[in-house]
Amino acid sequence: MGLVETLIENVSVKSVLILGPAVLLSWMLYSLVLLPIREEISLARMAGARPFKVRTFLPLGLDFVYRAVTASKNYQNLQFWRTVFSPSQGLETAEVRVAGRRTVLTIDPENIKAILATQFGDYGKGQPFHEEWKEFLGDSIFTTDGGLWHGSRQLIRPQFIKDRVSDLHVFESHMEILFRAIANGGALNGENQFVDMEAGNGKPVDISDLFFRFTLDAATDFLLGNDVKSLSTPRQEFADAFAEVQRVQSIIARAGPLGRFIPRKTFRDGMKVINNFINGYIEKTLALSPEDLASKGKSDAGYTFLHALAGFTRDRAVLRDQLIAVLLAGRDTTACTLSWTIYELARHPEAVEKLRAEILSVVGPTRAPTYEDLKGMKYLQNVMNETLRLYPVVPFNVRLALKDTTLPRGGGPDGSLPVKVLKDTPIGYSTLVMQRRPDLYPPVSPQFPDVDVFSPDRWFNWQPKPWQYIPFNGGPRICIGQQFALTEMAYVLTRLFQRFERVDNHMGEVDGGNPKLKAEVVLQPGDGVRVAFWEARKV
Repeated sequence: MGLVETLIENVSVKSVLILGPAVLLSWMLYSLVLLPIREEISLARMAGARPFKVRTFLPLGLDFVYRAVTASKNYQNLQFWRTVFSPSQGLETAEVRVAGRRTVLTIDPENIKAILATQFGDYGKGQPFHEEWKEFLGDSIFTTDGGLWHGSRQLIRPQFIKDRVSDLHVFESHMEILFRAIANGGALNGENQFVDMEAGNGKPVDISDLFFRFTLDAATDFLLGNDVKSLSTPRQEFADAFAEVQRVQSIIARAGPLGRFIPRKTFRDGMKVINNFINGYIEKTLALSPEDLASKGKSDAGYTFLHALAGFTRDRAVLRDQLIAVLLAGRDTTACTLSWTIYELARHPEAVEKLRAEILSVVGPTRAPTYEDLKGMKYLQNVMNETLRLYPVVPFNVRLALKDTTLPRGGGPDGSLPVKVLKDTPIGYSTLVMQRRPDLYPPVSPQFPDVDVFSPDRWFNWQPKPWQYIPFNGGPRICIGQQFALTEMAYVLTRLFQRFERVDNHMGEVDGGNPKLKAEVVLQPGDGVRVAFWEARKV
């Protein structure tokens, strides 16, 4: 619970007026003076070196927080973080103080490798992250360390084995309504709305909005056995609440120690909607006896992810936390990547032509693809890899040092020495910035375009070095639903380009060819993706 909430609930107004200034002064004295002094003394005793320091000019580093939050609100995250680092000068790791807390920032693949894999035990989510995210994601796989994290992973892992991932019916059942929504130019007003499919040719539509609706329907179908029908409901309360909660949560996370002062009314209103929705399904599932749950099998009609979880635990809080975490991952990550894929394909008709040719050569114009078909289409895989290289789903991430330790490099004048890291130091790292570092790629040539250019063909004769391409993170905490997400994306793209031979770009008039990178919890197009599809001519 934050400082403000604690005072309101436990102290009278008179006491606040009397004690408030003293409490604030004490907190500022500790944050600005005592904590930095204590840390500097401890750091001086440690082996290793310090990285370059980001200069701040206002107390508590408020100017840095302001610039970071402003960049995020204006979709300028990539530009802002590129000003923080300078890889060409060896500045790939930095430190900054915000509210007295030292934070280390890095885009060095060797440091990221250490955080996620080789020094896995030294770094984790940490208690501050857990407290920041607990109201939203509880004690789920995304917010915990140690035994709690391991237990969550063991609970969820069986639901993403190949047999479950390769069951494509949950995607196919929502494709037809997606096609109707595309022809309609937006979400349907009820499942039975008549749509003139021919009139949809060339009609502009925000495909990003429809992808978020599609993946929400598919995810709730997969998880709960009953989709929310957002593709056929223009205003969907659950979807709106989910988006608002993520918006506020991202601001809280970026504000660091000052996050406790962020207003949370809309956040808590949204959480009520989310929890009421999820808890209804949990109660329905727990009404089944353990014997009834045990008798259900994967092949049974109506068998869901929730049924599988309830077969292992009947703890309502555990079920709620894991469901929301997997819903967040299963819905948003896929929708974002599909949105960016169409954004780039609409700007590169030659890529659409190559992709469609491969799809038709493998599955023809109508046959539903199998799991093996999807994995075997090399250009399709290249298209997804290139999209994830330019637009990694989680563009920024944080780990906390669980003990006094180091990072492999970034310290000293030339950045070659290990970096000193005290226990409880946050380490921020960015896949978005790292995966666009020109110095990590071959020189620009006719065969290898600039790193900021979308080019699926580059993957035919180039592979990234380990830890320089990690759209799903890496190490023990690598995304457990990676194959599920890739399979869903490949399936949707295949079905789209079986049907459509062309996609026109309508984003030039919106963003002038400079995509707005909206980085809240996930990276999505800030202006949506306005395009028009054209069905293939029937012969």
